[in-house]
Amino acid sequence: MGGGKGGADFDPKGKSDNEVMRFCQSFMTELYRHIDADTDVPAGDIGVGAREIGFMFGQYKRIKNIFHGVLTGKGLLYGGSLARTEATGYGCVYFCNEMLKDKKSNFENKKVVISGSGNVAIYATEKAASLGAKVVAMSDSSGYVYDEEGIKLDIVKRLKEIERKRISEYVKEVKSAKYTEGCSGIWTIPCDIALPCATQNELDGTAAQTLVKNGCIAVAEGANMPSTPEAVKVFLEAKISFGPGKAANAGGVATSGLEMAQNSQRLAWTFEEVDAKLYRIMANIHETTKNAAEEYNTPGNLVNGANIAGFLKVAKVMMAHGV
Repeated sequence: MGGGKGGADFDPKGKSDNEVMRFCQSFMTELYRHIDADTDVPAGDIGVGAREIGFMFGQYKRIKNIFHGVLTGKGLLYGGSLARTEATGYGCVYFCNEMLKDKKSNFENKKVVISGSGNVAIYATEKAASLGAKVVAMSDSSGYVYDEEGIKLDIVKRLKEIERKRISEYVKEVKSAKYTEGCSGIWTIPCDIALPCATQNELDGTAAQTLVKNGCIAVAEGANMPSTPEAVKVFLEAKISFGPGKAANAGGVATSGLEMAQNSQRLAWTFEEVDAKLYRIMANIHETTKNAAEEYNTPGNLVNGANIAGFLKVAKVMMAHGV
């Protein structure tokens, strides 16, 4: 599927659908010669959702005159997979739940803080709530909202997915909520579980110390490297369960693989089928990570476990192929 990350410095905020479409088409006009269903397969990320994937896929199809799974996160009408939208958020919660099981615990009656209010954060909130947790805070790049009664996800979905508004609008509709400027303060809210699902380096060492001091028992990364090295050190030294992004947020790319499998077979699985496969994948990733950490004498250190397991997988294949 490829492992590279790329993008552009185009800012979609304040742009019309036509402006976004024209940029996506221009981007794909340059990108198409470097990607393929069996070469590298792009998917959505920050600022790239179903709208942008649709524009890029349409341009690819116009240029190449071929229909296959060259992008993932596609719409259901043209080869997308059920549960792909939810996958990264759901997968993060599934991974975190496996960590909690090791502590003879679960999400039931836990207070959860989730940074972000995009795709990953929204569906991490949805899955955590379905497992009995109360999510009390979410954020965006301008600030965060705290709702002690629990975030009303239907309102957040409408504001962010349909109306494309700022999270601050939430407090205009929910009287129990409070909005605070600046997103870093979200980690001062006492919680049992923290799921950083916004962006890189959003959770620093000071914030990590605050979470530990306030009794947080588990942190799982839904974003790419949201915790700084200082924060990771704090979590590991405090012996709280910490799921690094390279393991905990693998649900999105895993379900991209499931989407490609369906495209290749010309099949469409049910939501329940995809979700069940996603859960098994995340549980297996946790088990592999945990076992690697134990085998190499750092039990419970899933950062080491993820690094070692990932390295060994690549190294063994390289040796098999001849170096």
